[in-house]
Amino acid sequence: MNVNSEVVETASDVGPLRWIELSGDLREALTGKLLGLWGARTDEEAFDALAIDKQQALLLILTRLREKNLWQGVRQITNIYGDSGVGIEFTPWPMIESTLSRRKDFTRRLASHKDTSGGFYERGRAEAALHFLYVDENPRKWYVHFDLYSPVYSAGSAFRHLRHEFIGDAKPDWRTIQQRLKA
Repeated sequence: MNVNSEVVETASDVGPLRWIELSGDLREALTGKLLGLWGARTDEEAFDALAIDKQQALLLILTRLREKNLWQGVRQITNIYGDSGVGIEFTPWPMIESTLSRRKDFTRRLASHKDTSGGFYERGRAEAALHFLYVDENPRKWYVHFDLYSPVYSAGSAFRHLRHEFIGDAKPDWRTIQQRLKA
């Protein structure tokens, strides 16, 4: 099985992927970004050691950030989650904050959490919207994940976000995000 940048597995019986099965395009995009993740000595070792949910989450984030022309802002991935939320913790290249600040498809409105220093929400998507967060430490910690419902798209999506994700503490898994991205 060869996995390309346009396809992320959807079947309920998804098995683990292997680095060698990824398209050259995906391997190139991930090269250097997984090195050191959980002590891995190579990107291949790191990817192959990921649980299925983390592999799928990584590919969803990678694909979406590439669509938004933001993947180049990710220098190194330091954590991945895919079951209780879908996202990554990462070390960015220095231009990530200024890039997001200048873009009209991202806003700082409602993007910070009480335990973060700031953030950015993707505009223009009611569901499966990107949400960047950062914490001022040395070095600054950055995260990006998908929110199931966007609090900045409309009053209706803000209400769904509040009800499901804030009050209900629901965290979508990679399958849910994948379905919403295709909708």
